[in-house]
Amino acid sequence: MRKWMMLVLVLSTMTLSACSLFQEANNSLQYADQAKQHLNNLADFAEQAPQQIQDAATNPETKQELENQLTALKKEIEQFNLIDAPAIATDLHQQIVEKNQVLLDEINQVLASGNLALDQLLNSPFISTINDITSFMNRIENLGM
Repeated sequence: MRKWMMLVLVLSTMTLSACSLFQEANNSLQYADQAKQHLNNLADFAEQAPQQIQDAATNPETKQELENQLTALKKEIEQFNLIDAPAIATDLHQQIVEKNQVLLDEINQVLASGNLALDQLLNSPFISTINDITSFMNRIENLGM
């Protein structure tokens, strides 16, 4: 009887350990997906922004669209920063959050007083900051393995 109880105890412990490992792997994959989506959104914006900025100088509709995109991007960044990263990605997430904070500061500067300041956007390191953030893509993809 004692051997059976020991066997049940050992099997239960092994099962719980396996579940914990599975949960951590699942969390890592979910985080990797969220992070890749965030970085892809930033990269897409950075690719389209230079032309939109040029067009916004002469087209009020484009300027408003650009302002709306910046506002949406700001919200997305704030939401991403609140994600609870799995243990394996804690350092990486913190690095992205730090870069995101720089980007948020730049967005806040160009959206001064609720209106898009094109001249500030043209002279800001905004696109360069986005490129710095998207450089984390390879590390994120490694989490999803």
